[in-house]
Amino acid sequence: MSLAPLIKRLEDIMRSDPGIDGTAQRLSQIVWILFLKVFDYKEEEAELDDDYRPVIPEGYRWRDWATGESLKDQRTGDELIDFVNNQLFPALRGEAVENGNGARIIPFPSSTPRALLVKEFMNRSHNYAANGIQLRMVLNLFNEVDFSDADETHEFNDVYETLLKSLQSAGKAGEFYTPRAVTSFAVKHVDPRIGETVGDFACGTAGFLVDALRHLERQVQPGDTKAMESLQNSLVGQEFKPLPYMLGITNLMLHDIALPNITYGDSLDRKRLLDYEDEDCVDCIVMNPPYGGIATEADKAAFPADLRSSETADLFMSYIITRLRINGRAAVVLPNGFLEGEDNTRIAIKKFLFKQCNLHTVIRLPESVFAPYTSIDTNILFFDKTGSTQETWFYRFDKPEGYKHFSKTKPLLPQHFQPVDEWWDARVEIPDPDVEGAWKAKKYTVGELVEGNYRLDKCGYPHEDEEILPPGQLIGKYKSDKQRIETEIDALLAQIMDLIGNDTEENA
Repeated sequence: MSLAPLIKRLEDIMRSDPGIDGTAQRLSQIVWILFLKVFDYKEEEAELDDDYRPVIPEGYRWRDWATGESLKDQRTGDELIDFVNNQLFPALRGEAVENGNGARIIPFPSSTPRALLVKEFMNRSHNYAANGIQLRMVLNLFNEVDFSDADETHEFNDVYETLLKSLQSAGKAGEFYTPRAVTSFAVKHVDPRIGETVGDFACGTAGFLVDALRHLERQVQPGDTKAMESLQNSLVGQEFKPLPYMLGITNLMLHDIALPNITYGDSLDRKRLLDYEDEDCVDCIVMNPPYGGIATEADKAAFPADLRSSETADLFMSYIITRLRINGRAAVVLPNGFLEGEDNTRIAIKKFLFKQCNLHTVIRLPESVFAPYTSIDTNILFFDKTGSTQETWFYRFDKPEGYKHFSKTKPLLPQHFQPVDEWWDARVEIPDPDVEGAWKAKKYTVGELVEGNYRLDKCGYPHEDEEILPPGQLIGKYKSDKQRIETEIDALLAQIMDLIGNDTEENA
């Protein structure tokens, strides 16, 4: 089938379903259907080994209820809705359902890791469809996708990535998507290696983890089965919100991770910060922790008193430092608030960072990188756990020529990071060409940063200084501006009236 218009066709069908309201519900509906389709395909692949037994019991596998040799064999209408709501979902959650004899049984008692993955996923899912005919149409569209065709699977992955990207303009859903240019740049310079583990503890749709997987796959030599097996256990994620959790699980399955290691829940209150041991740590961390959120009391209670903050991004910084293994590497996207912050908690976190890790590079990102979801200025902090910080490089990533703002039609692209990549190896100081005494790239010693009260907002973007006038002059300026604007409006209206009058005379 042609996959490019697939999502549009799905959404067009769902818009007519009275039970499905808005982008988030359509997306949630798509993702549980896709999960069961992909899971069953992977099961059929595994069943080529005679010793493998399917995880999902017969009658509840995709092949048993979502397909049919002919239209007359397919459940549809009220029968399909009844089966999905009262049989399929309860069964795959591990609950009891009625069998044909009126007795209640638990058809899916298994507690293997793959069974638990299905149960957790389905417990976070919901069937919003109310029209069984339209649900049948959606299922049949998915049945047209042939995952045994490598080219078609690759194309579907691209379609899925486009779907995830569309979240950027879907209100709050945008928080689940970090631009691919940012994730690939961060992963490239953290450079995870085969045999290492990569973590993202607020993984959203798993964009960072998928880029890490691609980076690792390029290191695998043909026929190296040991390295391929290592890839299956390389990625570690956690996500607090149901929809991005489901999207992330499905995303990794589409990229051939048989048992995605993404845990559902709040990373910050998982255990006390001081209780983490080496077995809890990972070799590489790449993530964009949530910021602007208000931490729960349970979150704050898990942290030592001097590191407690109401800002989730601040807590995640301490958490990331703790869960990074000795000699590990990290890239973390953080807002300007952390860099500029001079309150006691943020200074304590920066002291913790400088002591435990080598903060070697800070890339200042231009505003609108995450537009339209947020216009908050952000940065990528690169550090490793090889010793304490001695010096830190700052580099200001300026927007490409011709870009006033990044937007949906003019997004940030991987090639826009090329100047940063070229600078990364050269590490030269670059004066700001427009502001005397300012810098586009510069190295600061830890002593200089400490003396500056741990402010990390070096090599920032130039801002026009707003002229502050005395009250009397300010009122006079407002009156003058008001008179000028009114004069311009009057002149414009006169021009419009002249045009209207001319048109009227000509048409008379």
